[in-house]
Amino acid sequence: MSDPHSARWPDREEKRTFLQKLVEFIHPGPDSRAELLEVLTEAESNALIDAEVRLMLERVIGLTDVRAGDVMVPAPRMDMLSVDASLDALLPTIIGAGHSRFPVYQGERENIVGILIAKDLLKLQHSPQLSVRDLLRPAMFVPESKGLNDLLREFRGNRNHMAVVIDEFGRVAGLITIEDVLEQIVGEIEDEFDLPEDQGDILTLPDKTHRISGDTPIARLTEALGVALCSTDTALSFETIGGLIAHEMGHAPRRGEQMQLSGLQFSVLHTRGGAVRWLKVTPAATPPTLP
Repeated sequence: MSDPHSARWPDREEKRTFLQKLVEFIHPGPDSRAELLEVLTEAESNALIDAEVRLMLERVIGLTDVRAGDVMVPAPRMDMLSVDASLDALLPTIIGAGHSRFPVYQGERENIVGILIAKDLLKLQHSPQLSVRDLLRPAMFVPESKGLNDLLREFRGNRNHMAVVIDEFGRVAGLITIEDVLEQIVGEIEDEFDLPEDQGDILTLPDKTHRISGDTPIARLTEALGVALCSTDTALSFETIGGLIAHEMGHAPRRGEQMQLSGLQFSVLHTRGGAVRWLKVTPAATPPTLP
């Protein structure tokens, strides 16, 4: 038996479509990115979305304009491992850097042969006959010009979390992770190494290096490390180590940047809103003495 109301559905659909067209005619949708951003601002003003959601949506819209080369960690600042090094030689770098994945090279740093996931090293305890080479996973390579929207799609498609960025000549230009891409949308993402301030702002790692929060007072850091970080005049201008590092660099520090100060090497691990969130501090390399 047929539904006596079935004939009404087309009419309803036609009326719905007509109403939609009428609304679109009276209030046409945005025809440009600028108009779309205005719509988001209006939505925030009408309390339809909050400021954080609006900012995230604006970042998503702008993701097509950002390239891998814009947010990558430059090649000189990449933490890399040699495939020919012993496990004992690799552990200090792995522990000190605190990354979950490392590009692995053979011979020269330009010759990347794979990606090592740190947790895979646990397999060596049960299978000592394995080597680091046996644990490597294929490396993903992308050009500097790769748009982050396309890169995010590839990360999701091939289940990779890291890509090596190459320049127009095929040389290694840097490194980018899925976290770098997501941070362009949601802002800085903290991991298990980003401890609350009440758990300490000067952390000593197993390799005797230090992890320092950017808002650590200079006086406290000077006392803890036993090193005078700056002159008295400069110290009066800056209360925190993050402020001092930004002053010495002359710009808002970015993750991966490094500098030497008072015999120490400072590496920027995390930033937020242009301010240094975490630093890694190691003794600066001593230049060889000329005979």
